Amino acid sequence: MINSKDIIKNEILESVKIIEKSLDSIDIIDEIIKKIITCLKNGRKIVVFGNGGSAADSQHIAAELIGRFQKERKSIPAISLTTDSSIITSIANDYSYDEVFSRQCESIVLEGDVVIGISTSGNSKNVEKGIKMSKSKGAITIGLLGNGGGNIKKIVDISLEAPSTNTAKIQEIHRVVYHIICKMVEEEIAKNETSES
Repeated sequence: MINSKDIIKNEILESVKIIEKSLDSIDIIDEIIKKIITCLKNGRKIVVFGNGGSAADSQHIAAELIGRFQKERKSIPAISLTTDSSIITSIANDYSYDEVFSRQCESIVLEGDVVIGISTSGNSKNVEKGIKMSKSKGAITIGLLGNGGGNIKKIVDISLEAPSTNTAKIQEIHRVVYHIICKMVEEEIAKNETSES
């Protein structure tokens, strides 16, 4: 008979082990935070997108920035490109699902924006095309990736790969990382507001 408690324990320990491996990415996480803060200080915005669970993560990131993470401060400009079903389905129908992010980036992304593409495989075609379009518009591009980074690692300005090939574990790492990013960005924005008042 399967001992469910052993399975639960092993899953938690596996997550802990992978999160600990993410300590190797401290410099990359710090670089991402600095790029986002510079972008915001220059009056630009954060654009985020991904598929499935990564779509939910992109919405989560935008919500933490526009609303609040832990502190009261002014709203931070961020947008998830995964929320408008009419836009997504019309682009998928009239063009191709591969174009659902690139078409939006063509009209929304400005030079100096930070664009974050999330892909646990590193090979999501629509995320890749969205990143390429954003680069052509002069944005700073970041990949939250897995499975070694895939094709997207080769084209983003900054690549952060979760050290796993398991989709669920990659998503867990992504959530830890973007909560840290939201916390640090929020701290800086709140600090600036205090010094300006």
